[in-house]
Parts: sequence; structure tokens; C-alpha cells
Amino acid sequence: MTIWLNGSLHDTDSARVSVLDHGLTVGDGVFETLKAVRGRPFALTRHLARLTASARALGLPEPDLDEIRRACTAVLDANPMPLGRLRITYTGGLAPLGSERGAARPTLVVAVAQTPPPVATAAVVTVPWTRNERGALAGIKSTSYGENVIALARAKAHGATEALLANTAGALCEGTASNVFVVLDGELHTPPLASGCLPGITRALVLEWAGAKETELPYDVLERAEEVFLTSTLRDVQAVRAVDGRELPAAPGPVTAKAARIFDEQSTADLDP
Repeated sequence: MTIWLNGSLHDTDSARVSVLDHGLTVGDGVFETLKAVRGRPFALTRHLARLTASARALGLPEPDLDEIRRACTAVLDANPMPLGRLRITYTGGLAPLGSERGAARPTLVVAVAQTPPPVATAAVVTVPWTRNERGALAGIKSTSYGENVIALARAKAHGATEALLANTAGALCEGTASNVFVVLDGELHTPPLASGCLPGITRALVLEWAGAKETELPYDVLERAEEVFLTSTLRDVQAVRAVDGRELPAAPGPVTAKAARIFDEQSTADLDP
């Protein structure tokens, strides 16, 4: 694998980040994951806008988007593959041990790895932990991912591939790495950004292309929803076949199938919507 690190390409053996990088020591960083289709990144402009917003919210210097575009092109050209997971990581750089930042420039890493096409359906579980919709990291795609690691491990231990979380108010929020949509009485709903969920790129496109209501939903809506689906960069629109063991035998249901078809058509027609 060839990786972009701080201005140039390196192979995996020579790409080195300091053990004192603030992204490593305290999780002081932001990132984006993009789908790369035959060497072209999907929705790059939207992802860079979110990266910039996350960096600003975290107090990091403004990322150089021209450099990041060059880095993405260079990495994808150096690592040809039909479908890839392109990762942009931007951290606080070299810093003293502890929470305070140093004066060094941020660290930028861009890497890609081959990924399989998403499976058609997923099983999910609910978990006892919550998202803090009023926390400093709410809505930021931060490298501080410990909560997600724990929740996803819980899901895997129960035979599922994603965990869904409520927020501190008891409302449905999101998955560890996905947004969630539910169908109630034939209508499509998803939690609003005020719930504390990440402003997902695929979520936004489904809202634009397929139509949905942003609705504050109780966590137990998952017990009665007619259909449930997840959205994310690498899932696209993925039907949920079971929630905490409750089967949704028609998955994908008609509303999910329509949203998935529209997303596939639109995203194929325009790789940078």
C-alpha cells in the first residue's frame, strides 16, 4: 500500500507518525471515510466540507483542501482497485503528553484499502450506552472512537454487525458508524441532527433524493418500525433484517428498496453530488 503522509507518498514501511502525535495520545483529530469507485472518490466535495467543519469545531487549523485533493488523487492512482475505502485523517500533530496542543503543524494521512461491496441486509442491536447530544464532540467526526469500538464489539458478540444508540434524552440517535432511518405508517423518518447524530453524507443524500422527515423518535420506535435501514459511505442504503432479534422478514421493504434504488441511480450518475 502507498500512503500520503504530510505532503508526499510513502510505502507502508516508511510511513511513520510520531508516538507523540496528539491524534495518537489523546484522540485529537478528525477523519473522513470515502468510497472510491474505480479510482474515483465519491462525494469528495461534501466530505471535505465536513472535514473542514469538524476541524473548526475541534479547534484545529483549517485543512488545506487543495493538498487533500492532490493526496486523494495520488493515493488512488498508486493503489488501483475496483472498490476502495479511502481514509483521510487530520490530527493535531506533535504535542506534549496531555490535552494541551503543541505548536507543530497538523498531521495529514490519506490511505486506501480494498473493500468488498456491502451486503444486502444487516442485523442490529440496541446498547445501554448513549450519545451525548450536548457534548463537545456531538456531530464531529472525531478520531476519539472508543465508544464506538465498545458498542460495535457488543453488537458482534450478539451476532449483529451494527449497534444503535439513543441519546441522553432517550431519543433514537445513530449507529456506531451509520445513520438510521425508520418507516412508520409508510413514511420515512430519520433523527434530526439535534439528536447528536453525525451529519452523514449518505444520510444527507438520501434526504435530498428519496425524501424523509427529520423527526425526534423515541428509542423504542425500533420495536414497532415497519422497516429500518442504515446509511453510511460503505453501506450505501442497507436494509435491517433484525433488531435485537426481532425479525423484519420483508427486508428490504418497499420504502427501503425504493430509497436504495434511487440512491444507486443518482450516485452512479454523479460521483461528486
